[in-house]
Amino acid sequence: MIWWQTLLLLFSALTALLMLGLPVGFAFLGVNLVGALFYLGGEPGLMQVVRNGVASVTSFSLTPIPFFVLMGEVLFHTGVAMKAIDAFDPLISRVPGRLSVIAIVAGTVFSAISGSTIATTALLGGLLLPQMLKRGYEPGMAMGPIMAIGGVDMLIPPSALTVLLGSLAGISITGLLVAGVLPGLLLSALFVGYIVMRCSLNPALAPRFEQQSVVGWARWRALLLYVTPLVGIFVVVVVAMSAGWATPTESAAIGALAMVAVCVAYRSLSWRALLDALRGTAAISGMILFIIIGATTFSQILSFSGGTNGLVTLVRDSGLSAFGVLLVM
Repeated sequence: MIWWQTLLLLFSALTALLMLGLPVGFAFLGVNLVGALFYLGGEPGLMQVVRNGVASVTSFSLTPIPFFVLMGEVLFHTGVAMKAIDAFDPLISRVPGRLSVIAIVAGTVFSAISGSTIATTALLGGLLLPQMLKRGYEPGMAMGPIMAIGGVDMLIPPSALTVLLGSLAGISITGLLVAGVLPGLLLSALFVGYIVMRCSLNPALAPRFEQQSVVGWARWRALLLYVTPLVGIFVVVVVAMSAGWATPTESAAIGALAMVAVCVAYRSLSWRALLDALRGTAAISGMILFIIIGATTFSQILSFSGGTNGLVTLVRDSGLSAFGVLLVM
């Protein structure tokens, strides 16, 4: 089979399984089992799948993932996240598309102390989306910012997906995490600018509603009380990694411990909340590790089938510059 036909077959099968609603890890597993039989040599190929799975998830570079996820789970299950959202409310009361802007700003802050994109988007969707729709927001203006913040969450450390990418690609995890800060903040600023511009030109997208104005110290008190400590945790984690004072794993552990300490200081951490956070961490971390198992074997099947070399040769012989390849991607 020609290499491009192999690529088309494997990716089409994977896409079809995903569109049927199969979880990503199981979709990879299904394609990998069939691919191992045909491209890795039957039963020996299946044994190779097992060996790949064990080797891919026993890498020490993956240890920051559960700590990063735990930071976000503790934040959300203790209710501190809701207090942070309320802190932004009085500061931007007159901004067009106020709730959409809050979704971006609060989501960016949560991204800086949560390694779980799922938890961030789920929280914002559960809290803000019903309010926006109830107040007459256009559905796209209501859902768009909540979905968009997931892209920011993948960039700004701590990010479990960045650790995943660095581990699979053999890239410096510390370098990737630190490099995501500026693009993530820039993306958030562009989102806010777009929302304000659209809602200024067409106020019907996000109708204004009357609310009690807060002035003086009361306007800033909640921000300093509930947001500043969270930003401080982000600064400590990033500075510790970028300065070389701590490895990504150590920085993640420090961040998780600091998040628990902050929630204890707010008297928001109960045994029930901690247990729910640990359960959520186990579920999300397990899902990520399962995807790693599938992706590792999938890449090996592509390599054995000649698909990877064929694609690399095509790109190399195309004569495109590095920037040209980036544009095509």
